[in-house]
Amino acid sequence: MEQVFSYIISLGASVMMPIIFTIIGLCIGMKFGKALKSGLYVGVGFVGLGVVTALLTTNFNGPLDMIQKAYNLQLSVFDMGWPAAASVAYNTAVGALIIPICLGINLLMLLTKTTRTVNIDLWNYWHFAFIGAVAYFISGQSLVWGYFAAIVCYIITLVVADMTAEKFQGYYENLDGISIPQPFCQSFVPFAIGINWILDKIPGFSKLDVDAEGLKKKFGVLGEPLVIGVIVGMIIGLAANIKSLTDGTATFGEVAKNVLFLGVTMGAVMELIPRITKLFIDGLMPISEKTKELVNQKWNGKKVYIGMSPALVIGHPTTLVVSVLLIPVAIVIAVILPGNQFLPLASLAGMFYLFPLVLPFTKGNVVKTFLIGLIALIFGLYFVTDMAPAFTQAANSVFAATQDKAAQVPEGFSAGALDFASSLYGYAIFALTNYLKYIGAGILVVITVALMYINHKAIVKSEKN
Repeated sequence: MEQVFSYIISLGASVMMPIIFTIIGLCIGMKFGKALKSGLYVGVGFVGLGVVTALLTTNFNGPLDMIQKAYNLQLSVFDMGWPAAASVAYNTAVGALIIPICLGINLLMLLTKTTRTVNIDLWNYWHFAFIGAVAYFISGQSLVWGYFAAIVCYIITLVVADMTAEKFQGYYENLDGISIPQPFCQSFVPFAIGINWILDKIPGFSKLDVDAEGLKKKFGVLGEPLVIGVIVGMIIGLAANIKSLTDGTATFGEVAKNVLFLGVTMGAVMELIPRITKLFIDGLMPISEKTKELVNQKWNGKKVYIGMSPALVIGHPTTLVVSVLLIPVAIVIAVILPGNQFLPLASLAGMFYLFPLVLPFTKGNVVKTFLIGLIALIFGLYFVTDMAPAFTQAANSVFAATQDKAAQVPEGFSAGALDFASSLYGYAIFALTNYLKYIGAGILVVITVALMYINHKAIVKSEKN
């Protein structure tokens, strides 16, 4: 079974998701042609995101590495990126069965009215498998601990998807009936609620209520996400090449060429992501609408949410602006933060996924969203640093068994990744199961059961009204 699921996952999201969504479409009564088209749109969307991600990481990893060497930055946790985390997640005994087990739990929670979300975002199940795999290895390869961690994360994610669904649908247009059961995005909701509440208490802060459209009005063309991307890309290029210019190893013309190229590349990322996210919407919405229609027939009109990928909304202008502004800031913070050993490089493309569930709470306010992202990122760097030994142990075990290059940790480094290793959910489950063992497991059980009970009461109450 492990080999079967490892092979399926090895196909990648761009192949796996069209097959899955075509099958889902047929199962819910869509015509084959329409189901296939929806699945292919989703697959093409993942290909597009992969191209843009590669555009970002391929062109910026070199300059960022130059910055690290030029300024003699000694950080021992190597950024493996999400491919390593996904490889570790699925190439273990926990990951092999994570999809059928989680789907079974989802069905059970629907029947017991502890969730309204049908989570069809199957590719992102690797997040649950990842924290399960980490718990599996730190517990001495105990499947009980591995599945416990994964299932707890899954249940909490489904409940919070319900709790944030109405706010999500109210902020983003044309996404009625959709929820986001992706734990990485969700883990920034507590930061959004808490920090947003504090900022609202600061006198005069409301005057800084500027969204992406407001930036365009205030700064004209300089407020456009495209132009902001070009400027930030050029700043990174200048920081990477300034030493070679001053010591004479590069001419002014060569440096100018590198700086301008990085600027246009970052601008291209900012411009292409919204266009790619439209492909996800074109592919997923027919599935969503047909699922809602089927659910209304089978569940007597009871409200059910369709859980989908946050890729649907990462092209929002505020997300783009704040993400690209945080990229250089994240590098500086990583260098100066006491005790941090992780420099985000390959994971920088994951920055866009911090904000899909933050924006509904900040109402797109660029300043608030930036501050929430900054504070969450500071915590995230410490999370990655602390989890690095466990991540490294898991990655080394997977590489020894599979020879998967994505899981190979460079000699002399520990393994880290911004994607989910910096998540509040992932770290809390890791810390409680690693440091407190059975006491930590008890705390997680209490939290999980309490959330299920609260959600159950809310669902029952709304069905009575």
